[in-house]
Amino acid sequence: MSSISSLENAELSKGKLQSMFAQILASSKVLLLPLVGISCFLLVWAITANSINTSLGKFPGPVAVLTQFDNLYQEHVTERQKAQAFYERQHKRNADRVAKDPSYQAKVRPYTGKETFWDQIVTSLITVMSGFGLAAFLAIPLGILMGLNASVQAAINPIIQLFKPVSPLAWLPLVTMVVSGVYVSADPIVAKSFINSMLTVTLCSVWPMIINTAIGVSRIDQDLLNVSQVLRLSTWTHIKKIVLPASVPMIFTGMRLSLGVAWMVLIAAEMLAQNPGLGKFVWDEFQNGSSESLSRIMAAVLVIGFIGFLLDRGVLAVQRWASWEKH
Repeated sequence: MSSISSLENAELSKGKLQSMFAQILASSKVLLLPLVGISCFLLVWAITANSINTSLGKFPGPVAVLTQFDNLYQEHVTERQKAQAFYERQHKRNADRVAKDPSYQAKVRPYTGKETFWDQIVTSLITVMSGFGLAAFLAIPLGILMGLNASVQAAINPIIQLFKPVSPLAWLPLVTMVVSGVYVSADPIVAKSFINSMLTVTLCSVWPMIINTAIGVSRIDQDLLNVSQVLRLSTWTHIKKIVLPASVPMIFTGMRLSLGVAWMVLIAAEMLAQNPGLGKFVWDEFQNGSSESLSRIMAAVLVIGFIGFLLDRGVLAVQRWASWEKH
């Protein structure tokens, strides 16, 4: 009996070791394979870049782009030091004026130095999230209405299909003209370039959310609809307790698609509207035409791609938190 028990224990230990080994191997693949892919990409990039000549010199490789990230950061630090020195001088000057004349009303003027690369990242994020938020505010209620009412969907769907493929380059001139005619102020709170970029983002990103929300609502399980009818839920309670929880996956799928579109559209809109974001940074560097312009543009391209990835992961994390299937 003891020998049989020893064999069973040995088999159990062997099974545990095999299971642990399989888990370690799976975890290593999750980390190793992306590293292999990135390493291959960097190698191909370095070799290819060295063989491409442009009017501004060789196409930048990974090392040149990495150097630019450090340069861009140092420029940001230098600009912040200039801003701090400007405010310190202004504060000292105002203090001296008040000491001489207590009735003097001190004026604080904002620092008007150039936007740094990191400032432009923040501007782009604010713009895209503003446009995306406005699109969600409009699209999700409309999508729910379309999903609940087939007649409304039949009436609005042709309009969606007509405007969905329109390029941001076509929307931007129209948006610019409308904003210039309507948003008239001697001292505007928000710059017109920001409004132009934000509304262009909204117009191009609203359609995937409407479509996916409408599909998600129209495909709710009939059993859930029957429960709502039996309980005689009010329209608002029906939407809150039945429609929204059941259609969360499709709503968030639309939001992820829309945010991806919004981020792509933003760069083009900022180039043309001259909103001080990443798009304007790329355009200014292209116009500058210095020997470092290509590497600075490539650095911006990598940042744009990385931020787009993070935005998508962020919406996915919110979806997992909001979904009733998360447990």
